[in-house]
Amino acid sequence: MTIFDWLIWGGAALTMLGVVLLMWCIATVARARKAGLDDAALKDKMRRVLMVNMAALGASTIGLMAVVLGIFLGS
Repeated sequence: MTIFDWLIWGGAALTMLGVVLLMWCIATVARARKAGLDDAALKDKMRRVLMVNMAALGASTIGLMAVVLGIFLGS
């Protein structure tokens, strides 16, 4: 395995981690909305989920960039 293969597989793993975290965010917000929380509690829950959501999007983006970079440089 070359360094570019490691870059591709590492980027794919990082992307999958981001996707799993995004699914967690969706499930958490859906549960919070279904629980019938008042506005203040729902906003507090959404604020915490928003940080995880932004980190997940960033991880997915960096992972996809690593995959593309590994493919371009490895061929």
